[in-house]
Amino acid sequence: MKNIIIASTSTLHGGDYLDYLLPELQLHFKDCKTIIFIPFARPGGLSHEEYTAKVASAFAKMDIAVKGIHEFGDPASAIQDAQGIFTGGGNTFLLVSQLYKNNIMTILAEAVKNGTPYFGTSAGSNICGLTMQTTNDMPIIYPPSFKTLGWIPFNLNPHYLDADKQSQHMGETRETRIKEFHAFNSVPVLGLREGSWLDVKGEKITLKGNLSARLFRQNQIPEELENGSDLSFIK
Repeated sequence: MKNIIIASTSTLHGGDYLDYLLPELQLHFKDCKTIIFIPFARPGGLSHEEYTAKVASAFAKMDIAVKGIHEFGDPASAIQDAQGIFTGGGNTFLLVSQLYKNNIMTILAEAVKNGTPYFGTSAGSNICGLTMQTTNDMPIIYPPSFKTLGWIPFNLNPHYLDADKQSQHMGETRETRIKEFHAFNSVPVLGLREGSWLDVKGEKITLKGNLSARLFRQNQIPEELENGSDLSFIK
């Protein structure tokens, strides 16, 4: 049975890395002594080793050890043997490219479908949907495919921002960008605001956190979904 936490962000303003999610993660990874961390989304400024150390520091508060996927000679076996898996944020184009390059996209999908607990933030959340096409990231590298893990039957837009009516910025809003996607694609898109996450247990998807989420469907008016809502109806 799928057991997944899909978070919009790793850090809330004024808080430390993962702090706002620690109680939830403690329960989520309660049977794990060690988790595998996938640091592939970071394109620069922070090495895989440094990124893994940052994650390890947070998980140490829960007495859970962390090992980076880059430390294994056989990434596929590491995923298959993992007690739990976390994929962090960064650039989704790079993350997807690396998952395909290391031949672990399909293996990761199957491992989590079979019950390995998974946690993703930002780019690590983008890949939980059907495709990565609703990411906010720049296309700094061209992945072999935009198809991702498909654990939920829709796409995500983490870090979703509502339009600021007081702003003098005249560029496209996040809502406009999603409508552009829907000019060519029928896949529903969930705008996930900062501090919100999805709790996936089997086929049930529940919105958690203190904020509503915004659901976009092709040729329909966007809909606000309240905290605690069962989102299993979205297809």
